[in-house]
Amino acid sequence: MLFMDFIAEIRRRHFISGEDISPIARSLNLSCTTVRKHLQTTEEPVYQRKIQTFPKLSEFQERLTLWLEMESRLPKKQRRTAQRLFECLQAEGYRGAYDSVQRYVKHWKLEQKITPAITKAFIPLAFPPGETCQFDWSEEFVELGGIGRKIKVGHFRLSYSRKMFVVAYPCETQEMVLDAHNKAFVFFGGVPLRMVLTLKTLFTLN
Repeated sequence: MLFMDFIAEIRRRHFISGEDISPIARSLNLSCTTVRKHLQTTEEPVYQRKIQTFPKLSEFQERLTLWLEMESRLPKKQRRTAQRLFECLQAEGYRGAYDSVQRYVKHWKLEQKITPAITKAFIPLAFPPGETCQFDWSEEFVELGGIGRKIKVGHFRLSYSRKMFVVAYPCETQEMVLDAHNKAFVFFGGVPLRMVLTLKTLFTLN
């Protein structure tokens, strides 16, 4: 989503749909302070002089700031490094130096420590090897014998290694849920201590 689109979406949801600031901030992974700021303007935010020390980066500052703000709410291992952010900006058309991106990221993080907008707290999601596997169904459309039809696909993912197993069925039944688990355990070479299932899957098993 482009940044002006972000601002338009925030203003539409607040002024037209009547949504409060907090749910808008949560759904867009923004701080309430940022949402309030965007509710007060329909133009691209203009940064203060102290941040305008990156001339080639100025066109991409808003994008980089939004990425940093969104990723600050993620566990540390899931956040992109300055090098990775630099590569992503290059894909967006940035032609400046890596040093500018690195200095901006460092400056932004330092500023957050000095004047934090909100108190951040995270519950780390750490899984020992072989302890947890996640399972869910998805609905897909395929062509079989020249005829399009809907199928159900079972998705398994080991929470520690992120290794995946996928298997397809004509429909979603209790027998097929159990068969999918049997095939997944054979593929993984063992049975995890805990399975994480969706509420819909639990209803299928009952």
